[in-house]
Amino acid sequence: MVKTFMKNPLVISAVQWTGNYDEIAEFIGYAPAIVPFINGTSPQELMIKTLEGDHIASMADWVIKGIKGEFYPCKPDVFSDSYTEVL
Repeated sequence: MVKTFMKNPLVISAVQWTGNYDEIAEFIGYAPAIVPFINGTSPQELMIKTLEGDHIASMADWVIKGIKGEFYPCKPDVFSDSYTEVL
């Protein structure tokens, strides 16, 4: 029998990657590897350790702290469709 479910609401913490390396490093608790931009050395992407392995956080992606303390990147459009800021 097919049943219908609703995902439980949850509150997460997140920081958007805007070149704010020190803030991201403090948030996740380690210094993530910088993936240099192909044409230069500006930190355009970060390597984030997730439960599924390493994932790239591109500029403007959100780095989310999950409910079990894990971290993972999220694209801005998916983030805005999924989360509403709690004041």
